[in-house]
Amino acid sequence: MKAITLHAGKEKSALRYHPWIFSGAIEKVMGEPECGETVDVYAYSGEFLGLAAFSPTSQIRGRFWSFKDKAPINRAFFSNVLDKAIANRKSRGFDVADKASAFRLINAENDGIPGCIIDKYADLYSIEILSAGAEFFRKDIFELLAEKTGCRGILERSDSDIRLKEGLEKRKGIVFGEVPTEPVEILENGMRFKIDVWNGHKTGYYLDQRDARKRIEELAENRRVLNCFCYTGGFGLFALRGGASSVIQVDVSSDALKIAEDLVTLNNLDASKVIHTEADVFVYLRKCRDRAEQFDFIVLDPPKFIESKDHLNKGARGYKDINLLAMKLLAPGGMLATFSCSGLMEIGLFQKIIADAASDAHRSVQIIERFGQPADHPLNTAFPEGQYLKGLLLQAE
Repeated sequence: MKAITLHAGKEKSALRYHPWIFSGAIEKVMGEPECGETVDVYAYSGEFLGLAAFSPTSQIRGRFWSFKDKAPINRAFFSNVLDKAIANRKSRGFDVADKASAFRLINAENDGIPGCIIDKYADLYSIEILSAGAEFFRKDIFELLAEKTGCRGILERSDSDIRLKEGLEKRKGIVFGEVPTEPVEILENGMRFKIDVWNGHKTGYYLDQRDARKRIEELAENRRVLNCFCYTGGFGLFALRGGASSVIQVDVSSDALKIAEDLVTLNNLDASKVIHTEADVFVYLRKCRDRAEQFDFIVLDPPKFIESKDHLNKGARGYKDINLLAMKLLAPGGMLATFSCSGLMEIGLFQKIIADAASDAHRSVQIIERFGQPADHPLNTAFPEGQYLKGLLLQAE
């Protein structure tokens, strides 16, 4: 038998259905399980807790597949998980049969496949595998996904450094069908996007900001908009369609800005109202401050500033810095949509950072809305770590 036994008292999180087992919680490993192999999990008392994928090198030594259930983890298990995900997404308005849409089909632990992300882009799927357990069953996952969706192709984007912590090598390549090297076109709330699934960030695009982009469109009319860390310009495109008087898109990547420019033309938007600026956002905001510029709407959607707990203080300073600068640039009555995609940045701390930035900027600012993950990025209530995206919509007096 291949199994692990937890130290006394370390079963509490498992009894609350939390999917992770940290290395320090393990009292004994029996049977020399392979990387990613399924093991029985027992409390110190001998109580059976569930089945988990074993990872011998990761700090997260085990990830639960199931709790209190000894049904084998096999092809049938993953078939059931995918069936549920497809049905649940359809009930929320996301249909795998829609060949133009884009959404997340599997959101890792929150959908029952820890460390596995599956995103749909039109008739293609992009998969990121970050855990030993999903790696162990990757062939079954790929084959079942192709079978159940009838997709044209599946690309594996397991090229993140996170895999190294699991003792896994990076991998990128086609695992089913055909995946063209040219960008695939999708529709998001009627806006056309070209997605580079081979080289784009994450699996190709930031699907999790869909709802927030739509909201910015609704608020942008006659406003001067500054879109920072714009990547391929999603927020700015929706602001333009919403009637913004002008939009400045700022990003450090010239390649991303070129795509943003092309998307303005693709969507028949007014190119005379938008400027694309290649710059470090921190430097750009300081230059705007020095010129005493003002904007009616600013979007701050930075990349992850906090990769580990060791980076928390530095990351918090980064968030405060950009928000402080942005608040100094807001015109009276201006709005700021500010986000963090760092999972280690808790919403309470994020709100405190924003409050401190407002105080230091000598601005009176109200929180008028909150943003989070959309319905295709669900959060399992037993797994609060899954709530990585948080955002606030602020208005200055």
